[in-house]
Amino acid sequence: MSTSRKVAAAVGVVGFLWAGMVSAIAAGQRKLLFNPTLVREVQSPRSSAHRTRAVVLRAHDGTRLAGWLMTPNTPGPHPAVVYFGGRSEEVSWVVRDAGNLFPGMAVLAMNYRGYGDSRGEPGEEHMVEDGCMLFDWLCGRRNVDKGRVAVIGRSLGSGVAVQVAKERPAHSVVLITPYDSILALAQRRFRGVPVSYLLRHRFESIKYASLLSAPTYVLRAASDDVVPHMHTDVLVSKLLRVHMDETIPESDHMNIPYLPATQQKIAHFLTTQFTLTQPLQPVPDDTPTAA
Repeated sequence: MSTSRKVAAAVGVVGFLWAGMVSAIAAGQRKLLFNPTLVREVQSPRSSAHRTRAVVLRAHDGTRLAGWLMTPNTPGPHPAVVYFGGRSEEVSWVVRDAGNLFPGMAVLAMNYRGYGDSRGEPGEEHMVEDGCMLFDWLCGRRNVDKGRVAVIGRSLGSGVAVQVAKERPAHSVVLITPYDSILALAQRRFRGVPVSYLLRHRFESIKYASLLSAPTYVLRAASDDVVPHMHTDVLVSKLLRVHMDETIPESDHMNIPYLPATQQKIAHFLTTQFTLTQPLQPVPDDTPTAA
């Protein structure tokens, strides 16, 4: 075989493999991006500092969403938090740690579609739509101060939190290991692949960062091979009200939310921010619908 034919054959093989890889990424991007965890991290979740209720809510299209509502034992109205988890995160652990993370606050932690006991399949559009619905539902509780509701997002969930904060009047925002966009992260990982033409779930926080009016607290992992700091740098440069941008010592992408230092810093930020706003007058507590 001549040299030119060998080269042509090699190019053909490379082209075939490249096309196969592109097709695989296009077909399997949902599995690459989302990794639903079905088993509870904490089997019988309960907050030591809150009344804990398992709740089931229906998305606008009727999909069943399951999680927990925690409310302080004191009369309301209380400041509140909606929590959005990461790519592989089942959120029952938030219930266990709520006393440290969210003292004196009502907390809504719901599993995404396809995670935990929630039904359906995850996807960016539904995650953001469901997130807005959850924010509205929490604001509608009589024992919640709707003027003091914060959103928190970890990793993948930071992209949900940013978009919910854009659409709803979030009092404060906490972003744990956030990124500029999933698209940018994918382009970094799959160099040479036309990711911008293939990726449907982009979570482009960078597009919405400048639209957030709430004070925003950014927490980074000291060692993060999932969201390199350069992708957080780009996002932070576009945020209008960065309260603080901190790196948690001895943390990585997986352990950062569980560390006492992280939890103490989040609790301090939220408590301080909520204190700056005049609370509503006390009203009798209500009882949420339990699953």
